[in-house]
Amino acid sequence: MSTHSVPNDKPVKVPGPDHPITIEQHRARVIVMAGGQVIADTHDALTLREARYPAVLYIPRRDVDMTRLERTAHATYCPYKGECAYFSIPSAGERGTNAVWTYEHPYDAVAPIREHLAFYPDRVDSITQEPAAH
Repeated sequence: MSTHSVPNDKPVKVPGPDHPITIEQHRARVIVMAGGQVIADTHDALTLREARYPAVLYIPRRDVDMTRLERTAHATYCPYKGECAYFSIPSAGERGTNAVWTYEHPYDAVAPIREHLAFYPDRVDSITQEPAAH
């Protein structure tokens, strides 16, 4: 496991055998509903699997109705992925607070998730998947 520091002195860790991260194209259509409205609809989601955490779907920004999201001041840091920014979904009420996250400048190991958003399943109405058409 290699670790080095970035100028802000936050540790940067590279995925490896003890903390694997894989990113692959998701094979189904993904629709996110919140506040009774379609927030995202895509055929181009990515599935990120990290260590023993549940898989997370990352949806391209171009397939998200960004007008329904509101940037918040909330931020977190992941030593494997980088600085994380958040959005709320006002139409979803209190539950929609910080319901969406994104790594706008992800580390190289997870570069494919740049320009993608992820949704907390318990903070939206639903995240449904439809099999891809053949």
